[in-house]
Amino acid sequence: MGPPWSQENSPDERLPTGWSRQWTRARRVLIGVLLCGLLLGSSVLWVYIFRNCGPRPCETPVCLKLLDYYLASGNRNADPCTDFFSFVCEKTNGTSNSFQLLTEENKNKLWKLLETPGSWHLRSGEEKAFQFYNSCMDTDAIEAAGAGPLQQVIEELGGWHISGNWTSVDFNPTLRLLMSQYGHFPFFRAYLRPHPTPPHTPVIQIDQPEFDILLQKEQEQRIYAQILREQLTYLNRLGALLGGEPQKVQQHASWFISFTSRLFQFLRPPEQQQAQDKLFHVVTIGELQEMAPAIDWLSCLQATFTPMSLSPAQTLVVRDLDYLRNMSQLVEEELLTSRDMIQSYMILGLVDTLSPALDSKFRKARKELRQKLRELKEQPPLPAYPRWMKCVEETGAFFEPTLAALFVQEAFGPSIQSAAMELFAEIKDAVILQLKKLSWISEETLNESLNKLTQLQVEMGAPKRDLKPELAKEEYSDIQLGPSFLQSFLSCVRSLQGRKVQHFLQPFPYHRWKESPWGVNAYYSIPDHVVVFPAGLLQPPFFHPGYPRAVNFGAAGSIMAHELLRIFYQLLLPGGCPACDTHVLQEALLCLEHHYAAFPLPSMARLNGSHALLENAGDIGGLAIAFQAYSKRIAGQSGEMTLANQDLSPYQLFFRSYAQVMCRELSSQDPQDTYSPPSLRVHGPLSNIPDFAKHFHCPHGTLLNPSARCKLW
Repeated sequence: MGPPWSQENSPDERLPTGWSRQWTRARRVLIGVLLCGLLLGSSVLWVYIFRNCGPRPCETPVCLKLLDYYLASGNRNADPCTDFFSFVCEKTNGTSNSFQLLTEENKNKLWKLLETPGSWHLRSGEEKAFQFYNSCMDTDAIEAAGAGPLQQVIEELGGWHISGNWTSVDFNPTLRLLMSQYGHFPFFRAYLRPHPTPPHTPVIQIDQPEFDILLQKEQEQRIYAQILREQLTYLNRLGALLGGEPQKVQQHASWFISFTSRLFQFLRPPEQQQAQDKLFHVVTIGELQEMAPAIDWLSCLQATFTPMSLSPAQTLVVRDLDYLRNMSQLVEEELLTSRDMIQSYMILGLVDTLSPALDSKFRKARKELRQKLRELKEQPPLPAYPRWMKCVEETGAFFEPTLAALFVQEAFGPSIQSAAMELFAEIKDAVILQLKKLSWISEETLNESLNKLTQLQVEMGAPKRDLKPELAKEEYSDIQLGPSFLQSFLSCVRSLQGRKVQHFLQPFPYHRWKESPWGVNAYYSIPDHVVVFPAGLLQPPFFHPGYPRAVNFGAAGSIMAHELLRIFYQLLLPGGCPACDTHVLQEALLCLEHHYAAFPLPSMARLNGSHALLENAGDIGGLAIAFQAYSKRIAGQSGEMTLANQDLSPYQLFFRSYAQVMCRELSSQDPQDTYSPPSLRVHGPLSNIPDFAKHFHCPHGTLLNPSARCKLW
């Protein structure tokens, strides 16, 4: 036998050489096809895994509506690392205002409810709410009545010298009628409230009056005289509309302006009162009578707060005793020589108060005055205010239980409330965890704080008593509607005042809400130790069970965390936490001041000192706690969603939703606002949380990725 290589070949091996090469090429092509198929299959598998385990776009109707809302605001050309406020809030025609838009949307819902009464099964008491609304919307009847119903009111008060006969009546009986029957307080304000110190029992508080001419100091010299001229023009129009003789109208209107200006000079800003330790004074009615004898305090307050039983020993809370002393002296002087002028002063003030319930000529005069005053104060013009919106507001004020029940049924059903309570529970747990990590808190204070959280009550949606339908008839039994809208309006004013007094006097197992159920302001009540979240706040775009969790935690969750932190504001005040490490705490607070001072303050912006510091602490802590709660919720879980076509990861969407809540025009900021300007409320907290810079890939040293951060909460 020969060597192995000389053995006989197999039949394949004996094929011609060309066939062998073709077979090799075919084999290679087949292998390539198989490899391509394997790669394609792997890609499809990875896409499937990514789509099912990674964030999925939410394409439900509620998410698509939220997407439209987000797309309608925000400047995509702005750098999120240096100006996240513009990135989220800026629009081509200004700045979006999230709370204002939500407020308007809630009023729209109420409007639709009031326009379709046939779809609701109402009791006789509840029907009065719809009857009042329809009366308010019946502008033809209001125009036909003209000034007649108002002139009847003036006659009941004794008339005045400007038009018609005037019967000289005693000053205090007229004042008593104005306060008790018409809800008008020409020289001061009086209302029931919880006592400012424990045990927070109900008490009558006496405040300064409200004036249209209130100004900032820098404006006084420049426009004070112009404002007085505009008010004089307005008062002359009111007198003319009531058929007054032009010469008398001019005389009485001028005296009104002069008297108002003198009262205005007695006012002291709250900051000055606080600096002088005169923010609140506790006095008896008898003591106040000696200090300000022009007013028959016992008689006027007894009539206003019936059925309270008052005596000279009744305790009052007074905001500014100096004002009341000076006011009383001025009234006594003028009563000696100008009793008819004092009467005109009170009547003209009442006409101004009642203008919303009068015909279009009175409403137009009032609106034009307000627009003129805003122009002089360099404020933006008032937005268009349709009649239906005013009627919805008035109906809501007088018939809140009815509208509360309808709004909750329509917009805050059991599933939404359950989801909101679940979110609150997760935020509360995150607050507890954060408290335990604080470096400056003592063990004793920590235990007290945790105990406070345990005892805290939370109310969502609407007051419990408003949801009891059997109370509707009882609530409105004293309201008499007609024959004119003004008379219906005044009957509702008296009924509402009586209900407020009754609610304060009766043993009341529930917290008395400070916000309407369709309102958008959450708050913490110190006297009752309860945190309140109205149904109107827990609405799109701030909250919805169908939203990506990032949206709910970033928007509603940060609000909830901020309100919970209010419970512990006292610890941050000087001497508020004696057992704590005050050195570490003060360092953290000083760091917070420097942190916010690094941001440019927008023009026209103003800060409210120590109050702004507390709210800044609440903003920073609220965002951090909401982020921790969100991170814990999605850790190890699949199925997280984001918004389509936004190129935002869930974490980026969380921060976007937080900032969206803060969107607001600077010009809309109230001078008494304790918060920082809107841009600082966005940039301050975001720059203090490293995860924002991480998820938006902000270079080190940019405005929202600073080299140092504060550790307060």
